[in-house]
Amino acid sequence: MKQFLIILKFELQHYFKNKIFAGITIFLVLAIGAVMFFPRVSGLFKHESESPERGERDVMLVSAEGLEEIEIIGQVFGAAFEDYDVKATTEGVEAIKEQVLSGEAECAFVLTGDVSYTYYVNNLSMYDANTSIADEILQNVYRMNAMIEGGITPQEAGNILSVQIEHKVESLGKDQMQNFFYTYIMIFALYMVILLYGQMVATNVATEKSSRAMEVLITSAKPSSMMFGKVIGSGLAGLTQLVLVFGASALFYNMNADYWGDNYMIKSIFNVPLHLLGYMLIFFVLGFFIYAFLYGAIGSTASKVEDINTSVMPLTFLFIAAFVVVVISMSSGTVENAAMKVCSFIPFTSPIAMFTRIAMSTVPAYEIIISILILIVSVFGIGVFSAKIYRVGVLLYGTTPKISTILKAMKNA
Repeated sequence: MKQFLIILKFELQHYFKNKIFAGITIFLVLAIGAVMFFPRVSGLFKHESESPERGERDVMLVSAEGLEEIEIIGQVFGAAFEDYDVKATTEGVEAIKEQVLSGEAECAFVLTGDVSYTYYVNNLSMYDANTSIADEILQNVYRMNAMIEGGITPQEAGNILSVQIEHKVESLGKDQMQNFFYTYIMIFALYMVILLYGQMVATNVATEKSSRAMEVLITSAKPSSMMFGKVIGSGLAGLTQLVLVFGASALFYNMNADYWGDNYMIKSIFNVPLHLLGYMLIFFVLGFFIYAFLYGAIGSTASKVEDINTSVMPLTFLFIAAFVVVVISMSSGTVENAAMKVCSFIPFTSPIAMFTRIAMSTVPAYEIIISILILIVSVFGIGVFSAKIYRVGVLLYGTTPKISTILKAMKNA
């Protein structure tokens, strides 16, 4: 136990005194702070009386060939497109196109009939929704005219077209849209920390081995104490970094919540239930230990530090595949598909698969318990197995040993 605590303390000091570790942490905190304080700071450069004048807005031209109601249609378009300075015009198509090309007008609608038009714009944005709005305007105008011709008064026609539908949505489980943003951020954080610190465990072990320092260490401490000390030390360092970054994010948001107003995405990100943070901690710790033990075992078998990336590639691809399955399931709108359910009980994929299901759907309690128990058993089993590989791997030099060579050495040991 004493050896384990000494190694654990050494590993923690190694991380906390590392300038790269400190620099990345400070950078992330400052970057998040800059984002969270942006609305407050940008507000200092605006005067309350400042509001875009009508002439300062982009110009939208509306023209109607042969339609007498051009002025009325222009007014209707002006009411619908409040961000534009809508101008009704009787100019020809070529003159209108020239104005759009020259930048005098941002866009133009040339109506060729009651329910047909041509939309002119210089560079069509992928987010341009002007045609959808125009379609709705012309549909309503056409319907109103048809009803008036049928004997309905303009007021009655207006009331019919403006009727509002009242509805309520009561989710008896989880609201996936509301939970999507913070779930994605949390699983991405788990993904990055597990890969980053797992890789660091492998690199540290390989570095000590290549410098022959391992031969000295292995004689003064048990291999199991060294393995567990390194893995738990890395896990605590990663957890500390997560707490600092997430804590700073929550603090900065609370300081500037009023300035973000009704920003749905930002509000949903910081509306994380406390029980979900508890699940995140559980799956982070268990998932990290599984991968860190394996990374450490692989690092002990590498003959050179340069061989680490090649050696850990299969393990890294396994975790990347799990992450891809989760992201695709989230994007498709269902996290209760067969792939996600299977991945929820596989130790290498369940840390992010089961966590995502818990965050975005209603998972039976027994499934959560089974998944966590499988992870706990796997952590101990993989930990013991990795310690045995570590014990023989650190003493094997030369070319990277084959699996059969490692197993034979473990049997003889």
